[in-house]
Amino acid sequence: MAKFSALTGTLGYSFSDTALLQNALTHRSFGVPNNERLEFIGDGVLNCTIALVLYEKFPELPEGQLSRMRANLISQPALHSLAQRLDISQHIRIGEGEEKSGGRERPSMLADALEAIFGAILLDSGFDAAQAAINRLYVTRI
Repeated sequence: MAKFSALTGTLGYSFSDTALLQNALTHRSFGVPNNERLEFIGDGVLNCTIALVLYEKFPELPEGQLSRMRANLISQPALHSLAQRLDISQHIRIGEGEEKSGGRERPSMLADALEAIFGAILLDSGFDAAQAAINRLYVTRI
């Protein structure tokens, strides 16, 4: 879809099934289907991807340090920052009440939408594609 071209360009990923991306960008306040289930699997692929990168990049670090680094990288503030870089707020679909209360810029909503996008990529093209998109976004943060 042309309306998502800037977003997919920055992600470095083009969806075969654009309905997955639309779903990832739909907050529950907008209706059903929404992005909650995609967020669930996106969180999993994000955790796994970041854990693998840290494990490989820092072979000398113990588990505790790796866990703290991962927690920082996948935290809401980190995801919110990445979501802002992708300008997700202009694409997210939210209900009228959320719109009136400023939900479009809410850090938790944008972080959740980004995780849902990772989940959508996983369903669209598999783990390797989701991992590659995550790695592209995180390359300067690790």
